[in-house]
Amino acid sequence: MAYSHIPVMLKECIKFLNIRPDGVYLDGTLGGGGHAYEIASRLAGGSGRLIVIDKDKEAIAAAKEKLREFGKQITYVHDDFKNFEAQLKKLGISGLEGVLLDLGVSSYQIDTAERGFSYMNDGKLDMRMNRSQKITASDIVNNYKPKDLERIIFDFGEDPNAKLIVAAIVRARHEKPIKTTLELAKIIEESIPAKDRWKLGHPAKRTFQAIRIEVNDELRGLEKAVKRMTQVLYPKGRIVIISFHSLEDRIVKSTLNLMAQECICDKKLPICTCGHKPEITLLTKKPLTPELQEISRNSRAASANLRAAERI
Repeated sequence: MAYSHIPVMLKECIKFLNIRPDGVYLDGTLGGGGHAYEIASRLAGGSGRLIVIDKDKEAIAAAKEKLREFGKQITYVHDDFKNFEAQLKKLGISGLEGVLLDLGVSSYQIDTAERGFSYMNDGKLDMRMNRSQKITASDIVNNYKPKDLERIIFDFGEDPNAKLIVAAIVRARHEKPIKTTLELAKIIEESIPAKDRWKLGHPAKRTFQAIRIEVNDELRGLEKAVKRMTQVLYPKGRIVIISFHSLEDRIVKSTLNLMAQECICDKKLPICTCGHKPEITLLTKKPLTPELQEISRNSRAASANLRAAERI
């Protein structure tokens, strides 16, 4: 399958980034390269540079083909975007004009059965964005203690049926290891009473999300990364972040809101003693969501939230 990913809220991203032809930009989640292509096309002919990062070697290989017309203006890095500071240091880059993060899973990863992300396609329980890492979804499903499985399904999947789901998983794996995505999806579906089974959409959706987050360690370090990415921006530099579930959006929102505040003292205190100064201006007071026309073309965009800020 060709590596493809429809870039979500593309025109909004480009608008907020306010790209300068001579600027240095970071796309921390390269994916299918759709956002990167539009950024790079606005640097073409100038002295600007785009650094792209992705955990997935297949994404990088495909993007190199898609973006080859831009030549050396693009630098490709195989890593987690949370390690961006070390990578920028290696490249001798001390500041940026703009940062983009699209925190979603690519359509290619979801639709390629062997990657094990989908509860709709049968494949091995994998879910690794970086296929060189050791831990897989199978390790989590078959080896985690019940209390830890319940914690990640409840916390990361926000699924009120976590206890029922974990009990069913533990019973099934006691008989034999759970090996495939459809096998797991069926166990989850049958664990939930029929009257409640489809109240939250597909019964396996939240558990698969939770396991994917755990496999790829998606939330740990996100707050620090967003803060540091914002702090390496030059004055008037922009950061744009798209998130697809409430846990990510909550972290992004709270981090940016705190950085935009004049005072972070306890509101009960009569005067400010913290000396905190705002580091950014919020460009989106509330998250932007895709237009209905975009959702009709790409249903996976429906849960997207975009937040943007400018460095003071």
